Amino acid sequence: MDQPLADQQRHRTPPARRTFEELVAEGAAVPTEGWDFSWFEGRATEARPSWGYARSLARRLAGAGAVLDVHTGGGEVLDFALGEAAQAPTLTVATEVWPPNVAKATALLRPRGVAVVATRDDVPLPFADGTFDLVVARHPVRADWPEIARVLRPGGTYFAQHVGPASVFELVEHFLGPQPEERRNGRHPDHESAEAVAAGLEIVDLRAERLRMEFYDIAAVVHFLRKVIWMVPDFTVEKYEPELRALHERIESEGPFVAHSSRHLVEARKPRV
Repeated sequence: MDQPLADQQRHRTPPARRTFEELVAEGAAVPTEGWDFSWFEGRATEARPSWGYARSLARRLAGAGAVLDVHTGGGEVLDFALGEAAQAPTLTVATEVWPPNVAKATALLRPRGVAVVATRDDVPLPFADGTFDLVVARHPVRADWPEIARVLRPGGTYFAQHVGPASVFELVEHFLGPQPEERRNGRHPDHESAEAVAAGLEIVDLRAERLRMEFYDIAAVVHFLRKVIWMVPDFTVEKYEPELRALHERIESEGPFVAHSSRHLVEARKPRV
């Protein structure tokens, strides 16, 4: 008779523990293009906001005529929402600032009829006034409220999920030390809503949540910091080797490293008159 499963598991040789060097090398080798985070499965987790941005976006797309997705990344969120939408907009355009993401988004979104435009953060959006009735964004580097207001038609809506204040700062401060209050609050939803109003928009909805994250190994930390480059802007494995090693030893002895992401949903409307 075959051994019971419990006995098989009891006598199975446990997998060899991977070294710090092996894990760091893996995290440093994973491609960082786009906003597909599937590589993190089994390596890190992040709770999702209760409002379900991508599916909410799909419902908005179904009722829109001309749509602009700002900072589309690799186009993954827009692609999902278009696939879920009951009806596609007549015109959909996306912008992206990082060249590798421009190529990835173009390949993904072109079959859906979406034009992807390469832009820069320090220049105006390359569209005429009042072009779009819906402007969307998921985790833009920053919200350029005057430009958003300019390209929206009267009565048009900005619908987005933003990164909030002090997001994942448990991890940031492990590498950089305590951060000044102006950086901790730099993405505060109250500040952003005030900027939106100053640009001529009306706030329709504003919701914020703080969400648990767990990193199960140092490879996930390395890949995360390479992918989300504004967390530790000068991050390299070589520069932060002591901090990485200390965090690796902490995870090995205490279990997953816990941090908290900060997200807010914002809906703003351009008045009709």
